[in-house]
Amino acid sequence: MASIRTPFQSESPILDNTAIRLRATSTVDAEVLALIGSATFLETYAGQLPGTAIIAHCLTAHSASAWLSLLQSAENQVWLAEAPNGAPIGYALLAPPDIPGQQTTDLELRRIYVLSRWHGRGTGQTLLKTASRAAAKRGARRILLGVWVNNQLALGFYAAQGFRQIATRRFQIGPMTCDDYVLAKPLADKDVGE
Repeated sequence: MASIRTPFQSESPILDNTAIRLRATSTVDAEVLALIGSATFLETYAGQLPGTAIIAHCLTAHSASAWLSLLQSAENQVWLAEAPNGAPIGYALLAPPDIPGQQTTDLELRRIYVLSRWHGRGTGQTLLKTASRAAAKRGARRILLGVWVNNQLALGFYAAQGFRQIATRRFQIGPMTCDDYVLAKPLADKDVGE
């Protein structure tokens, strides 16, 4: 008697989802970053921000051409987190600060997102440690970031990582104006060699 397969069964074994790969990106990764950037932004804010604002933001801030421009700047560093099968699951962007309360020795973690399925597995911490180490190697004394005031999950994560609020700022998501908390974390000499 033949067995019946449901649409959710696969002939290949399930991959070990614990081993992520983190790699530095280059201009050839613009389309992949556009995809994971839009996916994580949509997943994070769907149901919290108007859909039209999310779509407008993703079409501009996460277009392949926007990512290509970011990747072409030597001042920016971007890392991509991948599942064992090579699928993108998260990313981080380290850049010169454009943030209230910045000092000349600061760098900004402008974006860091991980698909929710990968939360709690160390992916976000790995991205954050990698960006912090790179910032310290570049001579930064603090790493800054902005978090939407209503993103309680992210605010809790950053507080647990040693970030403290230093300012607030307003930002646009499509036609919508939102408020961010600006957070900072001092970098120690140990961050260079971690």
